[in-house]
Amino acid sequence: PRSYFIRTFGCQMNEHDSERIAGLLEADGLTAAPALADADVVVLNTCCIRENADNKLYSQLGDIKALKAARPDMQIAVAGCLAQKDRDVVRRRAPHVDVVFGTHNVGRASELLRHARLTGPVTEILEESEQFPSALPVRRDLGHAAWVTTQIGCDNSCAFCIVPAVRGREISRPFGELVDEVAALARDGVTEVTLLGQNVNSYGRDITLTLRRRAAADADPAAGDPAHLAG
Repeated sequence: PRSYFIRTFGCQMNEHDSERIAGLLEADGLTAAPALADADVVVLNTCCIRENADNKLYSQLGDIKALKAARPDMQIAVAGCLAQKDRDVVRRRAPHVDVVFGTHNVGRASELLRHARLTGPVTEILEESEQFPSALPVRRDLGHAAWVTTQIGCDNSCAFCIVPAVRGREISRPFGELVDEVAALARDGVTEVTLLGQNVNSYGRDITLTLRRRAAADADPAAGDPAHLAG
């Protein structure tokens, strides 16, 4: 079978996204390679919080270029926040990259790689998530520990932070889904759970606002307008 190797830059959310990408690739029949140089598919899951992250990515892509020249069937994918931010810049600076996808379509990793094998390089960047990422398969390295995503995105507009631009608006998971996932993990032998999110302190705020809008619309359709709910 073909093999894959994932290198992750950045935060715990990126680490969890890499677990999801690994789960998707293994569901597609690939196996984990012991080292990057041995892999048929290399995925670089990127960060863009610091400028040094850009330098790390393009340095890594430069190293991989020689491997791909020797093995043209090797596929290289760039994913994550830097891919979301830079889009076509990645392919312009590293034309040997086969697939570029962002933070909102992790679930299409395998499909995009298959498409690229048939038709050539693919860039796909979405502006919003197609599905909540915790619905995707996960390959965990530690049997006793797991990450559980409570929410994604951020609605703040801090001048110093790029997270809202690359991770999108806040979306909270329903509480019942979180309980069900943790219960399933416990049955699977997990004893340590870490709750993740871009802005965990805002968990549930969007759910509450949606419920308020529905209640207001039921009472008075005109009151369902967000302008009436600013307070």
